[in-house]
Amino acid sequence: LSTVAFVGLGNLGSPLCARICAETDHDVRVFDADSSKTQEQARQHGIWLVGGSLPLPAQAGGKPMACQLVVDERGQEVARYDKLHLFDVDVADSHGSYRESRDYDFGDQVVCIDSPVGRLGLSICYDVRFPELYQALRAQGAELIVVPAAFTAVTGAAHWEVLLRSRAIETQCWVLAANQVGEHPNGRQTYGHSCLIDPWGAVQQCLAAGEGVVTGTLAPEQLQSVRERMPITRHRRFAPSLLHRDPQT
Repeated sequence: LSTVAFVGLGNLGSPLCARICAETDHDVRVFDADSSKTQEQARQHGIWLVGGSLPLPAQAGGKPMACQLVVDERGQEVARYDKLHLFDVDVADSHGSYRESRDYDFGDQVVCIDSPVGRLGLSICYDVRFPELYQALRAQGAELIVVPAAFTAVTGAAHWEVLLRSRAIETQCWVLAANQVGEHPNGRQTYGHSCLIDPWGAVQQCLAAGEGVVTGTLAPEQLQSVRERMPITRHRRFAPSLLHRDPQT
């Protein structure tokens, strides 16, 4: 059995987060945090951490990227995912218009890696609306897919859980999603409801609001059973692919 823990915190240096790192005995944690504190906490407590999204310099110049980092127990970066889908939408809330591409550039790679809890697929927030990315992660062997996010109160209430459960059902993967919650200084409101969903699409744990932790046990036999009883990858008639194209077209 593999165990995981994750929190949705804006500040990885908060007392609650430090206590969680020190007192819970788990293999991988998913945080909404900054890169330096992610490395510091991973090294201090001897754990793997997944942090995102983080504004980091583009690897080949240009705008920064909205990134997700995976850091091992030594504080070493073992993977980086640059967000593929940027949030350029209009929402019926106090903020109104969101144009992520004004500040960030688009990623172009699917990232799935080996980890202490099996094959780990990386995604961020708005990505969850694009099932083809999750099919590509499953094709690369994903068993657990993480989704750090800042879903708004409006879009979260309407779509957050149904999207996460759909991605879990379609990929037959565990989905671990840490979402920001509360009112931000600019008036933006986020939905919370960080949760762990199993490969059958059942919500195993959910933290509706506030700072906190959700823990869960990922049983390999449950994953194998779901996939054997309903072998959808063998039945699929359309192969997943990532199209390299200009996102503006």
